[in-house]
Amino acid sequence: MIQQPDIVMPRSVDMPHALCRTTENGVKIYSLPTDDFEVVRFTLVFRAGTSVQLKPFVASSTLNMLGEGSSTMTAQQIADELDFYGSYFDVNIDRDYTYISFCSLSKFFAPTIKVAREIVLHPIFPERELKTYCEKRKQSLKIERRKIEVQSRELFAKALFGAEHPYGISASEECYDDVAREDVVAMYERCYTADNCFVVMSGRIDDEVMSAVEELVAGLSRGEICHVKEAPTETTYCLHREVNEALQSSIRIGRLLFPRTHPDFVGMQVVASILGGYFGSRLMSNLREEHGYTYGVSAAMINFDREGYFALATQVAREHRDDALREIYSEIERLRVELVSEEELEMVKNVMIGEILRILDGPFGIADVTIENIMCGMDNEATERSVEAIAAITAEEIRDLAYRYLERDKLVEVVVG
Repeated sequence: MIQQPDIVMPRSVDMPHALCRTTENGVKIYSLPTDDFEVVRFTLVFRAGTSVQLKPFVASSTLNMLGEGSSTMTAQQIADELDFYGSYFDVNIDRDYTYISFCSLSKFFAPTIKVAREIVLHPIFPERELKTYCEKRKQSLKIERRKIEVQSRELFAKALFGAEHPYGISASEECYDDVAREDVVAMYERCYTADNCFVVMSGRIDDEVMSAVEELVAGLSRGEICHVKEAPTETTYCLHREVNEALQSSIRIGRLLFPRTHPDFVGMQVVASILGGYFGSRLMSNLREEHGYTYGVSAAMINFDREGYFALATQVAREHRDDALREIYSEIERLRVELVSEEELEMVKNVMIGEILRILDGPFGIADVTIENIMCGMDNEATERSVEAIAAITAEEIRDLAYRYLERDKLVEVVVG
């Protein structure tokens, strides 16, 4: 009879270390070469997120308008050229950074980076397209904000940081009416510079590919480093918003803690996973399996450039709101005073390390983790250390972290519905 081998979860990872070179204008290019795949992806990361914008919605408008035409190509020509070669161009934005990614087969890299140069270095931000974009986003945001989960997410940020803090601001959708072309151009000229940029490349990288990327970023002008606007943090510990027509209540609970560079960040990631980080977590078992209050619940540590926080979120039927809150706080308190069993702790460790291994299965996942490490001022040894810390953490350490950081009167509670 064939016997299935035991499942052995690694307790360490061997993370590839990125090679780094610096261009004459100061842009650091990190490369993760591999010949296993005939693809190339490169991502330009700019310190140009919403926390450095001078007017609401200008950061996202600037980023999303990059592909709407250049000095030599229309938006349609850009899209057609990339589509013809099976390449893709993608943009993303968060509070601190914007991400511009290009990916192509190795044999079509040359025409792809030709288009990339137009998008990154020569955008024209046509006024007509900008007005259309803003109008669409205004209507879309207005519809999105009818959802209680969107309202609770924005209200939670406001409760954590304060209404005037760059991480807590939630501007009216009407502010899209005030976004002008000169605002977008000014944001581009101020933030899309060599001093605010680094690049991460992965895939089949030869000298020709590297030279082409260096040539692209060499076209970026120098400029001052963009910083998050200074503002005091004003935390509100309880915010409830009644929405009479809502059938559910959206709940968010958490607190400001520390960014990823803090020595307790990984430990609090384990605490969050035990509470709501996977399908068999305590809150999922309690709220969904035992009581039927919700379809799902999540908990995590969130990292920003200047701040970090713990948060858990769920949606429950409005008639079970108070019951769900009671059970959530009960599970938090249990974690603060009782030791996690070895069986549960081993399960959580396996889930967390397994998820890291899943993300690292391929050059693009490794590149994404590398980007996150660089933004935190770390190299890829940080990921190796995180896996080792997860594997080594004890039940006593988890109880102590929960006791220290999840005290009831320090938690922010937001309920919408």
